[in-house]
Amino acid sequence: MPRRSSNSAEASIDVSEMFADKTVLTLDVYGTLIDWERGISEALIPIVRRRGIESSDEEMLERYARHEAALEAGPYMTYREILEEALRRISADLGFTPTEYELESFSHSVADWPAFPDSREALVALQKRFRLAVITNGDDEFFSLSNKRLQIDFDFVVTSQQARSYKPSLNNFHVALGRIGVPRSDILHVAQSLYHDHVPARSLGLQTVWINRRRGKPGFGAVPQAQSVTDAEFNDMRSFAAAILER
Repeated sequence: MPRRSSNSAEASIDVSEMFADKTVLTLDVYGTLIDWERGISEALIPIVRRRGIESSDEEMLERYARHEAALEAGPYMTYREILEEALRRISADLGFTPTEYELESFSHSVADWPAFPDSREALVALQKRFRLAVITNGDDEFFSLSNKRLQIDFDFVVTSQQARSYKPSLNNFHVALGRIGVPRSDILHVAQSLYHDHVPARSLGLQTVWINRRRGKPGFGAVPQAQSVTDAEFNDMRSFAAAILER
């Protein structure tokens, strides 16, 4: 089970000391900085309900997680292709065929996925002390659109398009580590998904912080179920930034 860290003042001091030697934060984007579950739900649920199918957001997110993970584990596809094929497979599960317009709309919905309200403020604060690197399961174009919401000049950006693979592939982390060029002991990986991020990052010897955006919600949402040890846990980026910058 993950190691949990509360957001108490005592925990904040501990986290500041625990990670005092870190110089680089590697960050996931979708699920950690961008509210992809809200974005996916707002794009997907209307397509399903137009067919008279009643399904909860959680059920649809779990369907999406299963199909997305299977597609990302196969031969490389662009993320737009993955979104389209995931919709086709979800539709097949539910007994209907999506229209070309629905496929196009869903595969372009990333531009509409909102940032979590605390993301930019936390990143601005963190960038005063750390270099910030993105390791994202998204294409260059999609990340650029999402970064219009974050408005952060990241020091390094590694997308799935550049790596030609998707997390939890270790290749994405190897590409990022090669570009950053510092010892792994200097890096702290910060992410929401245990499956996509914490499991591979820990296997490479990185310390990690779990941004548990789903605390209090049932299931694992838009990611497959996984278990991993983490070094600390916070509800959001704001509380993490406040803790690690406490000196």
